[in-house]
Amino acid sequence: MVKRIIHFKEKHPFLFIMAIGMILRFIAVIFSKGFGMHDDHFLVIEPAQSWLDGVDYYRWLPSTEGNEGPQGHSFFYVGFHFLFFHFLKLFGLSDPQLKMYFVRGIHALLSLLVISFGYRIASLIAEKKIAYRVALLLAVFWFMPFVSVRNLVEAVCIPFLMYGTLILLRQELIRKEKEPGYHITSFLVAGFFLGLGFSVRYQTIFYTGGLGLALLILGNWKGMLSTAAGFLASVVIFQGGIDFIVWHRPFAELTEYINYNVHHAYSYNTMPWYNYFLVIFGLLIPPLSVMLLFGYFRLWRKQFLLFFAVFVFLVFHSIFPNKQERFILPVLPMIIVLGLVGWESFVSGSAFWHKNKKLLTSMWVFFWMLNLALLFTVTPMYSKRARVESMSYLRQYSGIKTIMIEDVNQRVMRFPPLYYIGQWPYSYFFTKGNHYSDLHRWADWSDVNNQPAFVLFYQPDNLDMRVDSVKQVFPGLVFETYVKPSMMDRFIHWLNPVNANESIYIYRNTALMPDKVK
Repeated sequence: MVKRIIHFKEKHPFLFIMAIGMILRFIAVIFSKGFGMHDDHFLVIEPAQSWLDGVDYYRWLPSTEGNEGPQGHSFFYVGFHFLFFHFLKLFGLSDPQLKMYFVRGIHALLSLLVISFGYRIASLIAEKKIAYRVALLLAVFWFMPFVSVRNLVEAVCIPFLMYGTLILLRQELIRKEKEPGYHITSFLVAGFFLGLGFSVRYQTIFYTGGLGLALLILGNWKGMLSTAAGFLASVVIFQGGIDFIVWHRPFAELTEYINYNVHHAYSYNTMPWYNYFLVIFGLLIPPLSVMLLFGYFRLWRKQFLLFFAVFVFLVFHSIFPNKQERFILPVLPMIIVLGLVGWESFVSGSAFWHKNKKLLTSMWVFFWMLNLALLFTVTPMYSKRARVESMSYLRQYSGIKTIMIEDVNQRVMRFPPLYYIGQWPYSYFFTKGNHYSDLHRWADWSDVNNQPAFVLFYQPDNLDMRVDSVKQVFPGLVFETYVKPSMMDRFIHWLNPVNANESIYIYRNTALMPDKVK
């Protein structure tokens, strides 16, 4: 068996790498349930399912009572999930967890294209052996399988960006070498796929704009105009068209998105300009991260088309005040591609590294040891387990109209993923800064139908006192069950207490739910 694997690896090295990438991603499909961040669930899965259920829980649509107009959400990616959930419904599939296996599976297959496109881009600018190393890194970098099965728009846009980049690079190389195969229509196709990336994640306009400017600087103005035409066609169809159907005017959501970010640039995480370089430094694991950054900047002239697109993207995000780690994900694969190609070309011509091969080997050994340890830990991680499993538990109860989240130890509301209940109850949030004495005035609790069917207490701190305080208002509360976070949730919380790590205690209100479901 081992000999067959070795033989297959030697005969089909790229397919071998793809197989490794596929296996890792499907481990994530099976075991990495839950969601990674707020956006990859509450801005994608929840609205799509609520539309299917005829609820529009977050009031995104103009026909919903209380909607105040566009909120700046692209309906392209969310709309795909709405259609896909509708497709699954035709086959009688309604279990939320089961449907998420299919969702993660589709994203896993899509992410395999990142490995393929990365290999093909690298093979155009470097030797095959270096292209294989690029593909291997893209397949097994510790965060890639986990991120690949999430509903993060910053990750989902990557295959579209890389395919468009691959087409442009190939055509530009053909143009420079004056070889046959140069087609101006290829630039239209590239622009179309880059437009799809934009429809998934608006900020990719700076990557695409960097490609266009680079083409112009390189003297290929016809290619630049054709790329722009393909991009605009894609955006008009999937942004202008969808918004026109929903709002009866094109680009309604895009306009609101720009307006919101201009006026709320300082409303979120404001970090120094060099923050993303620190993120890259840590995420790609030093000393490899330093090697990759060095290799990337070393190719600024030789591979200007690729370098400049990433550079423009980095410059914009470094200048813009709102900085969140995931924002940099769209260009990480290209940094890996360019970085490794640039580093390997530097090493091959460096007298120092020829004399210090053991040092170089030890650096790679350190990287692989740490990367594999993180890979095998993070890939099967069940993220936000307690929140997901608590909702899955409540799914066995029907007719839940209201729940309450008692999270008095936190100021930030940590939303319950209602998708997993299969119902859309109203949620009250009792967080830090609220006083139990005020709870009496929140609603007319004397009407039992106004009371929450369940109260979920996040975290065990002073739990008895908190339960007793809430019982003053809802005397029918009884303990139902306890849901613990995953091991990795607990570990991440131990590393950084800022990360949510909910232990959730579910209490049932017997005034509404007198009996426990068996």
